[in-house]
Amino acid sequence: MIKCHLARLMGEHKLKVTDVARETGLNRNTITLLYKETAQRVDFETIDKLCELFNCKVEDLFEKV
Repeated sequence: MIKCHLARLMGEHKLKVTDVARETGLNRNTITLLYKETAQRVDFETIDKLCELFNCKVEDLFEKV
């Protein structure tokens, strides 16, 4: 199973879904699915934009458990 740490990163940076959507240009629904860990798949572009926003590596955003 893959765990997404977007909710933790957003909390640490005090960002809301709307803030992340505005900063990255990603769809709010995409961010919400990742936030709630209900997304079935993720584009490389989405991962890249989130890593840029949070200045993190892919392994900081996703974890195999």
